Amino acid sequence: MNRLLYSIVFLAIFITSSSAVEPDEFLEDIELEKRARLISSEIRCLVCRNESIDESNAELARDLRILIRERLLQGESNNQIFDFLKSRYGNFILLRPELAGSGFILWASVPITFLIGLLFVFFYVQKNSRNTKIEDINFDFDQTAQKFSKDEKTKINKFFNP
Repeated sequence: MNRLLYSIVFLAIFITSSSAVEPDEFLEDIELEKRARLISSEIRCLVCRNESIDESNAELARDLRILIRERLLQGESNNQIFDFLKSRYGNFILLRPELAGSGFILWASVPITFLIGLLFVFFYVQKNSRNTKIEDINFDFDQTAQKFSKDEKTKINKFFNP
């Protein structure tokens, strides 16, 4: 019985810890609350960086959650709230930046850099493979062969010429 009780308490703590929204922040209208949660899950906490304000316990995140709920109560749409936050904090406030303007440059820079690196490696390998010929390798087989004993030379010959 105790294990069951501990498991339930653990699950309750685990489930509620994934959201930092405090009880006094909840809206009475369920639909508005869903919209508020949707918006705040898309907004980056400026203190925690890679965490949404919905998950963050920072004071700024709390202030932003309250601001979003106030604007929803005033009748603003989701896009109007996003536009307001972007105008105030810039595109960085979005967890998933838009693919327009400077955001496009950020999204495109990774694959472009990867392709440039692949091209560099390809041309480097091509250049070095053309310049290296077997005749250019200065390797004195006779001098190397003198380092082996007669038994070793026999084993090498048997290995390469069965």
